[in-house]
Amino acid sequence: MIDLSLIRRAALISLFAAAALAAGCAQEKTQYGDARATETVTNQFGSTDLQMIAESMTRSMLQDPVIASGNLPIVTVQEVKNKTSEYIDTRSVTDSIRAELQKSGKVRFAVDAAAMQQQVEELQRQQSELYDKEQAVEKGRMVGAQYRMEGNITSIVKQAKDVKDVYYKFNLQLWNIRNGLLEWTDEKEIRKTTSKG
Repeated sequence: MIDLSLIRRAALISLFAAAALAAGCAQEKTQYGDARATETVTNQFGSTDLQMIAESMTRSMLQDPVIASGNLPIVTVQEVKNKTSEYIDTRSVTDSIRAELQKSGKVRFAVDAAAMQQQVEELQRQQSELYDKEQAVEKGRMVGAQYRMEGNITSIVKQAKDVKDVYYKFNLQLWNIRNGLLEWTDEKEIRKTTSKG
């Protein structure tokens, strides 16, 4: 007599094995998307957040009298401090803000602390015997910044059952280096809520 449960079990095992094999052979599909489109894959900090912050801070800073006066202030950029519980490439945030301000033609940037070592090395290299002294850049000709841009990003994460709420606050300041006065500050808040079901 044929054991039907054994045949069913063998059929199920064969079906699962075929499904696993098919899933393993599935090819990934990669496509380009709109870099400006809203990205909602997770509620972690993402490209949309970076773009919103950079646009908001740039728009606000360009309206400040220090920048809007047309005197082409010289600014140095400090790293934005990440005070969140997740990894955020804060250099990317400051680079985006710097790029937008530079494109406006209303701000000039002096070398920042992160790039100073490379700047010094290039100056030293040009002072070597490898370069024509008439063509080499002279030491002592760098221009100091009048203003320092710095900031931080913080977050508050709350979760209850099937809902996770993430609140980000990005704060940016422009400090007058000569007198230590805060010339401009602004902040951008972002809230992301994810629910299951």
